[in-house]
Amino acid sequence: MTIAGSGAWMKEGAAPAIMSVMCRLSRLRRLALLLAAGGSTLAADPIEQALNRLYNFDFPGSHALLDSQIASRPDEAAPYAVRSAVYLFFELDRLGILEAEFFTDDERITNKKKIQPDPEVKRRFLKAVDDAQSRARATLASRPDDRNAWFAKCVSLGVLVDYTALVEKRHMGSLSVAKRSNECAQRLLRLDPQSYDAHVTTGFSEYLLGSLPFLVRWVVRFENVQGSKQKAIENLRLAATSGRYFKAFAKILLSIVYLREKQPRESERLLGELAREYPENPLIRKEWARLSARLGTGPVEQK
Repeated sequence: MTIAGSGAWMKEGAAPAIMSVMCRLSRLRRLALLLAAGGSTLAADPIEQALNRLYNFDFPGSHALLDSQIASRPDEAAPYAVRSAVYLFFELDRLGILEAEFFTDDERITNKKKIQPDPEVKRRFLKAVDDAQSRARATLASRPDDRNAWFAKCVSLGVLVDYTALVEKRHMGSLSVAKRSNECAQRLLRLDPQSYDAHVTTGFSEYLLGSLPFLVRWVVRFENVQGSKQKAIENLRLAATSGRYFKAFAKILLSIVYLREKQPRESERLLGELAREYPENPLIRKEWARLSARLGTGPVEQK
């Protein structure tokens, strides 16, 4: 991250504003992944299968698929990156961070009261992140344009952002990791403009920067990111229409962005699509019904 100006100004002015925005947007990401839990699409790709199990909160099932993939391809970085995501969401679920009530209360996110992360889960999580990063670096040393390696770096850094912000509550630290994740996504898109999943990261980066106060945006720099909320929406649309691994995640992020930007009809449309695509997911149906009832266009909320 490029920081200009005095350290004192950063501490007294920028840091609280960044913390507030990072807290709210971390909530947005977590709510999206909570809603994504429940999709039942069958996939042949073991990474897709593992993510499907993760979205269903079947953590042992996801680990079993990843263990098999790692046993057959121990030098491949992507399975380790997804493994780190499984450990992250297991811990978020165990700590109650994924409860729906959590996402309605910003004060609970910013509260500095210590939670008790499991040290063994943390060790395994950080090892999975390191395994993904080290294998990606080893691959890139001989094949600097390997798209799978850049994808693994992007994913593992993304979940490290979430652990740093939500479990350790180090919001300023999570911002610097978010910058690195964005750099990996930008590199991946230069190598392959059709790596549409990377637009989840670039779209989130655009929305993050665009949500910061104007003066703070002067001192925070992300590669190839202008802080345009319209560009954020465009990037998320690309991932939502053409993504492979994170298409549903992008749709849910986009639906929440539309709500924040006072476009509830667009949000309702996306939630309706998701409810039809993932009929076994009760949270999507509930949120769709709630929004439709508020707009007077659909059934009342299901209890």
